[in-house]
Amino acid sequence: MVPNTKNFKELSLKRIRVWYAILIVVAAIFFIRLFIVQIINYRTYKDAALNDQLKQYQIPATRGLIYAQSGNQYVPIVLNQTLYTLYADPSFIKSNSKANSIAGKIVGVIGGNRSRLAHLMEIKNIRYVILAKELSSSQSKKILSFKIPGIGTQPQDYRAYPDGQLASQLLGFVNQNGVGEYGIEQAMNKQLAGTPGMVKAVTDASGVPLAATKGNVEIAPKNGDSLDLTINIGMQSAVEKILASEYKATKSERLSAVVINPYNGHIKAMANFPTYNPANYQNVSNPAVFQNAAVDDDIEPGSTMKILTTSAALNLGVIQPNTSFYDPAHWVIDGFNIHDIKQDGGARVQNIASILALSLNTGATWMLMQMGGGKIDKQGIDNWYNYMTNHFRLGQITGIQQGYEAPGFVPPPNMSDPSIDLRYANTSFGQGVQLTELQMAAADSAVLNGGTYYQPSLVAKIISPNGQTTTEQPKVLEKNVVNPKVGQEMVPLMENVVKAYLYGGFSFMNFSPNYIVGGKTGTAQVAKPTGGYYKNIYNGTYAGFVGGNKVQYVVVVYNIKPQIPGYAGSYAAQPVFADIVHMLINNGYVAPKG
Repeated sequence: MVPNTKNFKELSLKRIRVWYAILIVVAAIFFIRLFIVQIINYRTYKDAALNDQLKQYQIPATRGLIYAQSGNQYVPIVLNQTLYTLYADPSFIKSNSKANSIAGKIVGVIGGNRSRLAHLMEIKNIRYVILAKELSSSQSKKILSFKIPGIGTQPQDYRAYPDGQLASQLLGFVNQNGVGEYGIEQAMNKQLAGTPGMVKAVTDASGVPLAATKGNVEIAPKNGDSLDLTINIGMQSAVEKILASEYKATKSERLSAVVINPYNGHIKAMANFPTYNPANYQNVSNPAVFQNAAVDDDIEPGSTMKILTTSAALNLGVIQPNTSFYDPAHWVIDGFNIHDIKQDGGARVQNIASILALSLNTGATWMLMQMGGGKIDKQGIDNWYNYMTNHFRLGQITGIQQGYEAPGFVPPPNMSDPSIDLRYANTSFGQGVQLTELQMAAADSAVLNGGTYYQPSLVAKIISPNGQTTTEQPKVLEKNVVNPKVGQEMVPLMENVVKAYLYGGFSFMNFSPNYIVGGKTGTAQVAKPTGGYYKNIYNGTYAGFVGGNKVQYVVVVYNIKPQIPGYAGSYAAQPVFADIVHMLINNGYVAPKG
């Protein structure tokens, strides 16, 4: 049957119109979808696309160097060396077999545990995993030569210490995360570290950054400041050698010393023994060796405290350098007997010089009595507390540039305490009060320089990354600590102590008449953690000075729990002081008289 031509044409036309309508609808849907994607949600889809190609890298800042004085110049004692961090982007490593294969290649270059590296490369939902640190340049180049997608290396500065253990405790070290720990590395970490930069790098399908693309956004790093220290390398090295020798001779638990310029607070040498090499800090088994004991270990200083007791009494005008008094050889205070050693000769007339030379505890107690009404009373206690805390700044940190500093301890003048008289009698000769070496050195310096307390400092200059140098000016923390006359009076009184020991058979205390040398020994019982004191365990301390026409350096020594016969101050701390002073004189660090 022949179809109706008219009906066939109408049916075809209808079909064409339907398909045309369908095509228009489909086109509209595509157009609307493209409009939504490209116009409305453009930013969302662009960011999503870039997430697969955009990596954010931190650009480490170069850490500032540290210099110390050597003659008339500064030389580096802390440097940087460039090593490499190996990282992986696990999103490029799709399978366990691939991770194992890559790990095998890496282990062949750097060694290590293959399965551990493979496991790290399989971590999900993370774009950056550190596989290894401190790779050499040759190791980095070898790994990069494999051209493994998602594997890269990043340069990073690590600290190098060309002089080994020299000044290690005052320097500290930088840990594997680039953060300074202990010493000046911790105290000035922010300035030394600088500020890292940032780069967002668009990568190709293999994870290789395309540095020339417009998608890169870079923030330049700001390198850290460098430091010129006040430390004299020759002096520091010599002091460390002395401590190592005397540590062995006295069989001590620990030994430390400070040499300070009393006219500006600059530390010229600060050393401890035992010590360590900061380049190998991770191999140290006892973390206590990291601590700068001269700054963060406060102990009862013993009779070196009599320097400050005498200075306070002189400044109050309650005694004169030639004052004499009758010493009963013992005082009974709060039911306890304060006495001197038998060698001091018993009850008799004494004077200020003999209080120091013979180290009379009864004499120090008598000076405390003179600060009040002739006995230990509220007036005397308040006066002595005022001098300890406000004049000599005991019981508070000095603010030196070190990671940790102990504040020490001064008992509060609580008159309701039934044993307050005994507590303060004890503080007059250095028991029941705690000081660091640095606090003792700074306080003695304030007396001997005429009454100005300078903040102890290790930093002489700060050098910015562009080479601009800022000189750190001495910072005065307290004026009128004592009258200048008191410092002048204390010099011969302390010289007399040195002469007394020389005449007493301590031949190592013999110094050239071209120099002035004075000091004071201290032997302090070691307190028990539960209260009271050990009977046969002592610390030895010494505080003194050396100079020519005037005091040039103040030297303080702490010898912790030496194991030798005799008084710890005289036989364990005094020889260290003598060795240091002889070294300073013999090496030309002290200008002679005239």
